Amino acid sequence: MKGADKPYVIGLMSGTSLDGVDAALVRFGEDGKPELVHFLTLPMPGDLKTQVLDCCSLDRSDIRLTCGLNARLGAFFAQAALRALEESGVPREEVLCVASHGQTVYHIPVAEAGWPPSTLQLGEPAVIAYETGLAVVSSFRAMDMAVNGRGAPLVPYVDYLLFRCGHNRALQNIGGVGNVTALKAGCRPDEVIAFDTGPGNMVMDALARRLFGLPYDENGRLAAQGRPREHILQDWLGLPFFSLPPPKATGRELFGEQFVLEALAKYPDVSPNDWLATAALFTAASIRRSLEDFVVPHFPVEELVVSGGGSYNPTLLAMIKDQLPNVRVRTQEDLGFRSDAKEALAFAVLGRETMLGRPGNLPAATGASRQVILGNITPAPR
Repeated sequence: MKGADKPYVIGLMSGTSLDGVDAALVRFGEDGKPELVHFLTLPMPGDLKTQVLDCCSLDRSDIRLTCGLNARLGAFFAQAALRALEESGVPREEVLCVASHGQTVYHIPVAEAGWPPSTLQLGEPAVIAYETGLAVVSSFRAMDMAVNGRGAPLVPYVDYLLFRCGHNRALQNIGGVGNVTALKAGCRPDEVIAFDTGPGNMVMDALARRLFGLPYDENGRLAAQGRPREHILQDWLGLPFFSLPPPKATGRELFGEQFVLEALAKYPDVSPNDWLATAALFTAASIRRSLEDFVVPHFPVEELVVSGGGSYNPTLLAMIKDQLPNVRVRTQEDLGFRSDAKEALAFAVLGRETMLGRPGNLPAATGASRQVILGNITPAPR
C-alpha cells in the first residue's frame, strides 16, 4: 500500500475500565519489530464516562445517545492521537496511520436471544481521520466475527509475534477484563491458546466507586484491609462462563454494573473492605482456574507475565502469586515493555498489518474459520 514505508503508527486503546484512552506512538524498524517511542493516557472526562456506561446499559441506552457518543468519542480519541504527536515531536508525515480499537459498548460473541454474533465499538474513524489528517484503521473485531470468530481476543497475535520464547510462557493482561495468551515453548500459530479469563479490574473498580466513591482501589490498599468471603468467591466461580472451553470472550455484559448491584443485594452484610478483598481474590482465582482447566492439560505453565492496569496493584499481584505457587510471576516491565502500554502498542501492530494487507487474527484464539485481514481503513482526508 502507498505510504507503507512510513515508520510510525499511533495505537489507541480504550478498554472496559473506562479510565481513559491510551495512545502509543510506535516506530517499526526495517525488521518490522515495534519500539514504543511515546505513551500517554488521556483521562476520560466524568460525563463522557457516564455516557459510555449508559450506552452499555440495556435499560439506559437509546439510539440518540449511541449516535452522538460515536462522534464524541471520535473527537476524544483524535485528541489523544494529536497529543502523542505533539509531545513526541514526530512529524505527521512519517505516520502511516492511527489504529483505533474504539470503545466497546456491546459484544455478543455467540448467538443469544435471537441475535447473531456481533460487536459494536464506538469512536467515529472519520472524525479521527479529519482531526488528525491521518488514515485510520478501526473496527478490528468485525471481520474476525464475519468468519465465525468471537472477535476476541485479538492481542494474542501480537503476543505470539513478540513474546514466544524457549520456555512455556503465559501472558495475562488485567484491564477491565482479564485475558491470557499461553505460548508453549517454540509454538506454532495454531498452537497458541488464548481466551478471556474473566473479570480483571472491572468488579473491583465498580465496588470502589459504589462503596467508597473512588474510581479504583489504588495499590489495592482497601482490599488489603479486608478479608475475602469464601462463600461469595465460590458462588462467583460457579458461573457458567468459567466452565466454557476456549475460545471465549466476556465483558461488561456479564461482569459490569449489574453484576455488582446483584451481589450487593444478595449479600447485604459484607463490609466494604471485605467486598474489595473478595473481588481481588476473584480475579486472581479466576486466572488460576483458567490456567489449570484450559492450559495445563496441554502444557505446564512455567512463567506468567502480568500486564495491564492490574499489574500495578501489589495486593492483586500477591494474590496471584499465592494462587500459583509453582509459577514464576513477572510483570511486562521485566521483559522491557510497559504494562500499561501493551494493548495500545498491540493495536498499533495490528493496524500496520492491516495497512500492509496482512492477516491479524489467530483462529486458534478466536475460533475463526481462517485468518483474515482485520479492520476498516478510513483514508486521510487531506
